[in-house]
Amino acid sequence: MKKNLFIAIEGLDGSGKSTQIKPLAENLKVLGHNVYTTAEPTQSRIGLMIRDIFKHKMEADHRTIAALYAADRLEHVLNKKDGILKKLEEGYTVITDRYYFSSYAYHGTHMDMDWVIEINSLVADLLRPDLNIFIDAPIDVCVKRLNKGRSLTELYEDEENLNQVRKKYFEAFEKLKQSEKIFIADGNRLAETISKDIWNEVSQILTLETKTQ
Repeated sequence: MKKNLFIAIEGLDGSGKSTQIKPLAENLKVLGHNVYTTAEPTQSRIGLMIRDIFKHKMEADHRTIAALYAADRLEHVLNKKDGILKKLEEGYTVITDRYYFSSYAYHGTHMDMDWVIEINSLVADLLRPDLNIFIDAPIDVCVKRLNKGRSLTELYEDEENLNQVRKKYFEAFEKLKQSEKIFIADGNRLAETISKDIWNEVSQILTLETKTQ
């Protein structure tokens, strides 16, 4: 049994994050890991409020949304029943669909990124991922996936905004490269090929963890 990990999957809306979580989880289970998958925003009351804002059921300033995300993320980490820290203590390897880099990129597009990093600093101090995986899919592919079979575009999902968000992701990666483990996967390929690259990266971390035990 190898050491359990905390892995964050990042990317633009429509980049294929959810598609990649399943094979990663299955590969980890083959090695004997108990895997817990989760996502942000959560299903907490704060997370549901964020979802209502995204679906245009509520209105909120971008600063308010950023603060709500920071609060929801704290709950995500600290919840005594099924928070990430609790699951890690129980021996699970945890994979989350989005973590604080999503806030840095999406909210940093509309306000000072350093402020967004600051309001998430408590979460970052509590728990940093063993690996942040960014799936870098082409903007047009993301937009096509988002528009397929949908009549409503959620907040932040238009092409112009996604272009800016992608730039902010790379700005955040550069800014925090000394304190974060980041892997950028080329998302403009077959899903199976992307999965193999992700697994190769995770395998390297598992090998290093085994050697240091």
